[in-house]
Amino acid sequence: MTEMTLSRRQPSVWWGAMIICGTVVGAGMFTLPVVMAGAWFGWAMVLLLISWGGMLLSGLLFMRVSLKYPPGAGYDTLTKDLLGRGWATLNGLSILFVLGILTYAYISASGPVYQQSISQLGLPISTAEAKIVLTLCVALVVWLGTTGVSRLMTFCVLAKILLLIVLFGGLMTQVNVPSLLSGPAAGEHYWPYALGVLPFCLASFGYHGNITGLVSYYGGNKQNITRALVLGTLLSLALYLFWLTSTMGNLPRDAFPEIVQQGGDIAALMAALRDHLHVNALALMMSIFSHFAVIASFLGVTAGLFDFIADRLGFGNSPGARLKTASLTFLPPLLASICWPSGFVAAIGFAGLFATLWAVIIPAMLAWKSQQRCSLAVVLLFVFGAMNILAWLLSWFGVLPEFGGR
Repeated sequence: MTEMTLSRRQPSVWWGAMIICGTVVGAGMFTLPVVMAGAWFGWAMVLLLISWGGMLLSGLLFMRVSLKYPPGAGYDTLTKDLLGRGWATLNGLSILFVLGILTYAYISASGPVYQQSISQLGLPISTAEAKIVLTLCVALVVWLGTTGVSRLMTFCVLAKILLLIVLFGGLMTQVNVPSLLSGPAAGEHYWPYALGVLPFCLASFGYHGNITGLVSYYGGNKQNITRALVLGTLLSLALYLFWLTSTMGNLPRDAFPEIVQQGGDIAALMAALRDHLHVNALALMMSIFSHFAVIASFLGVTAGLFDFIADRLGFGNSPGARLKTASLTFLPPLLASICWPSGFVAAIGFAGLFATLWAVIIPAMLAWKSQQRCSLAVVLLFVFGAMNILAWLLSWFGVLPEFGGR
């Protein structure tokens, strides 16, 4: 009877899945159609499936390692214990860079969006002030704890799904299937553009900073944590596929170079869709959708960064200790966003490179060390990680072709 009572008190798998999905699907999704335009729809689907499989596998392996430690043991604790202080330091710097630069990217992307909306309500506010207000609101939710994050994340994700259905459901009936599935023109190939997309796909499935929090949230219940990871990432994959079908099916491939030249950010993509679709209500719906997309990822990423900083510096869980952690989590990215406001797309690209270390390579190494053997899953993750690093390096040195000037 006691076991049944405790089982009933377990948090729902749905809440954990919402944290994962809300972290994964956010402002970064607006970069996917732009960076995937060269490889186009077929390759985009393949690369998303590969990245989803690789990132889910690494998350499951990391979860298994985490379950061998007491609840509350964070990423840094696990890495230091199994791989040593050197790897823990390198991994810590990588995590801080990725989560920090994503926090910076989301603050930078959200500032103009929320500034415009607040101004339309008759409250004149600058972009910097909008960033400060939004950051303080998110910081308050994260400071309150995982339960508050999961509830707000659930609301944001459900709102995003509803808005996607309302906003793009009609567009699905207008999808130009021949254009979506068309082959390249004579003398042109799509595949050379495919490899360079991998780091962006990897960054689009980043959630590993939230796993140790879920282990504590579910009290080490392996079955519930596994279901939350699978459900959360599957829902994210479905939303991405829906998003790419809607955008690429309504925007011809030759429309994307102009989007790239205008910065390739949220505003440029939304403007192109408005110009091609001529739907009067589309601008408002897209604005509302972008609000929920940004806030969901903002919450998920900063919750993971908060947990890591608290574990790394050994802060406690008292209100005062959580306030110190929140200050270190939010103030540096906020100040960077105010000083350097334009860096959204570039930040996502760099995040893909460094996320390869802490979201793919390190989980594989932890699993290898924990199991005392190199399993097939570990080998597959090493190959997946090497492919992402190679793709980023080839793009950085200009070896891979660029589409539309990207």
